Amino acid sequence: MIDLLDGARWRLARTDAGSVLAPGDLPDELDWIDAVVPGTVATALGHALAVNPDDHDWWFVADVSTGGHRRVRARFGGIATRAQIWIDGIHRRTVTSMFVPETLDLSDCGDTVTIAVHIESLAAHLKSRRPRGRWRSSLIAAQGLRHERTTMLGRAPVYGPLPVPVGLWRPVSMTVIPEVRRVALSTTVSGTDGIVALRADLDAPGVARIMIDDRAFELGTVERIDSAVTLPDVELWWPHTHGRPRTYRVALEVDGTLHSMGVVGFRTVDLDRTAGGAVLTVNGESVFCRGGTWTPLDPVRLWSPEPDLRAALEQFRSAGLNMVRVVGTLVYEQPEFWSLCAELGIMVWQDVMFGTIDPPTDDTYTAAVTRELGAFADAVSANPALVVVSGGSETQQQPTMLGIAADDQRMVMLDSIIPEFLADRVPGVAYVTSSPSSAQGELHTHVGDGIAHYFGVGGYLRPLSDIRTAGVRFAAECLAFAVPPERAQVEKFFGSAAVAGHHPDWKAAIPRDRGSSWDFEDVRDHYVRTIFGVDPHLIRRDDAELYLDYGRAAIVEAFTEAFGHWRRASSGCAGALVLTLRDTVPGAGWGIVDTAGVPKAPFYALARASAPVALLLSDNGLDGYSVELVNDGPALSGTIRLVLHASRGSHEFERTVNAPANGSIAVTVDSIVGTFTDVNHAYRFGSRTYSAVTAALLDDSGVEVTRTTALVGAQSRQNTVGLTAEVTERDSGTWELTVRSDWPAQYVCVDIDGFEVSDSWFHLAPNEPRTLTLVGRGASAPRGHVRALNSIERASVAPRP
Repeated sequence: MIDLLDGARWRLARTDAGSVLAPGDLPDELDWIDAVVPGTVATALGHALAVNPDDHDWWFVADVSTGGHRRVRARFGGIATRAQIWIDGIHRRTVTSMFVPETLDLSDCGDTVTIAVHIESLAAHLKSRRPRGRWRSSLIAAQGLRHERTTMLGRAPVYGPLPVPVGLWRPVSMTVIPEVRRVALSTTVSGTDGIVALRADLDAPGVARIMIDDRAFELGTVERIDSAVTLPDVELWWPHTHGRPRTYRVALEVDGTLHSMGVVGFRTVDLDRTAGGAVLTVNGESVFCRGGTWTPLDPVRLWSPEPDLRAALEQFRSAGLNMVRVVGTLVYEQPEFWSLCAELGIMVWQDVMFGTIDPPTDDTYTAAVTRELGAFADAVSANPALVVVSGGSETQQQPTMLGIAADDQRMVMLDSIIPEFLADRVPGVAYVTSSPSSAQGELHTHVGDGIAHYFGVGGYLRPLSDIRTAGVRFAAECLAFAVPPERAQVEKFFGSAAVAGHHPDWKAAIPRDRGSSWDFEDVRDHYVRTIFGVDPHLIRRDDAELYLDYGRAAIVEAFTEAFGHWRRASSGCAGALVLTLRDTVPGAGWGIVDTAGVPKAPFYALARASAPVALLLSDNGLDGYSVELVNDGPALSGTIRLVLHASRGSHEFERTVNAPANGSIAVTVDSIVGTFTDVNHAYRFGSRTYSAVTAALLDDSGVEVTRTTALVGAQSRQNTVGLTAEVTERDSGTWELTVRSDWPAQYVCVDIDGFEVSDSWFHLAPNEPRTLTLVGRGASAPRGHVRALNSIERASVAPRP
């Protein structure tokens, strides 16, 4: 279908709030600039943006050639936020929600059509007196935003110094009015069969049939379609960690013309919240959910090309992550995001766009939310990636933390309106009232009951041992730290680590709760001090790069401890999503990936713990180390090889294991060795016997599947640990890097700009080489270095001459 607006020139101008109400009254002397659609005012103005977009009115105007068509459909995918749509000087629609598309059918069009969108000052609207909520949101300053269906991005400081999104943030299209209208698609599973239900209206009676992949289901001559077709022995959709994410392409053929309906999948979902838990099952199998909260790749434009979305989602998929959460303070994602998640086997937890506010209960507001939910259902109702819907982010936590009694904080929006809508339009997904929310009536702040936001380790400065004692059942947010980008990225963004620490843009990017006297860089420094026993401020004074390295390592330590515990079967935890997956601005944000898409240190720790087949090595105090083999796939057998590194050589032990399908098996190091060894030096009988312990899983043919290494005791920084690095080209653009050390190397970092490395920020045992893969991102040959936290000397990386 041809989009008549493709390539159209959009123009943008600013007027004072309320000064011009119709396009015919726009003054001739206005300064017009070119605008990008989809995009925002900030996208068009860039660094020239010197005002708060909410304080002014804005006009987006385009002239469109109709190509001789007299009946066309104009569709506005999303306008932020309050706006008036004018076409050929005639007022056509009032917009009150950022999240609801608007569709206009036009008849008797001329050769050209002029579209003018007048976006009104939201600040002016907020000056009007409206009913107050039962509580104040701590996230935002303008409490009147509770009445607006818009994002908190740019209005809540926790996401960094971002401009307020105002504009045509979703695509605008103009096409010939299609013959298929009001399509609704859904799928269900019945036994081994998959059922596709399709509802649609046609402009006129036609011979129709439903196409699912290469199968055709004849409908005969119809004008209205309300049909369900059955696919016997359907192949189910699985998250990629547990199986194949099978999808089916659906189309409706009318009088020989094919109309694509997108892709669908078949799966069952249940969220078991009995006994205070929150266990997600897909197709009857429990799934440990790991991933993070999603932020728009371009938080200014709020739209990204499909290749950029694919690259980001594939990056997270390659790290073993199987869930992303779209947070209720941001925006609903674009259609390409959903189709990619279905294709790649990434589950989506979707919040309705509520965050910390008391939703109004008047009919106008309720109708606006219902339209919003309808638009969301139209986009995702048959998409198998959607598994959980939540009534918002911290919607119930906010009144709980303000001390409001449970009966006084009930919200009809969360208790009835949203779940009833989902049951009708999006059946087969799990629903929780908000994130976090209790399962058994505890306060919504209690992390051991139901859905938690766990920042005990993080903002609340709890020791790492709190991870084991808190009893988290499902963390929909966790482990928020100010994570520094890697060294090369710091230099690109800020010039150097020394400059970055006191650069105003660096400090502006550090997450901070509104009104707090501390920020998340203070949190990171606390853990550097408690984990490594050094004073981060004194280190920063002498060596700014080492200061950031200690910060990176402390965060890796926290991630390793958290996910190494939560993924163990005995932990009782069924999932954990980090805050966040990606930064919104350059600097030390919450993201485990920076704004350029380059992984940061904790990305690698999360990837090691999230692999479908992983070994978790845990220090259990007087009981020594234990090794747990977790397996998301079919049953497997193999051998755990244990290597204990002593000052006079190493000692190897082996044990055959059989891990069940989608299960785990745990063994102690002592049971593998067969004698008391005190590997972790818990009993402290004399000096430490072992410096490191490595566990590796070998398959039945002796090929290593995965490995993990722990260093025993505190590591002192020394001149050298004997690091060496050797690189050889394997294929064009792909290299192998072999790293080894003479003594235990703590948090080995591979620092090679222009290449993606398969692993970094890991411990290396003595005389135990690790071979890594380097994939080029444009650089011709890898050049850089490998360093360790406990070594002053580092190893150079360069191809052989």
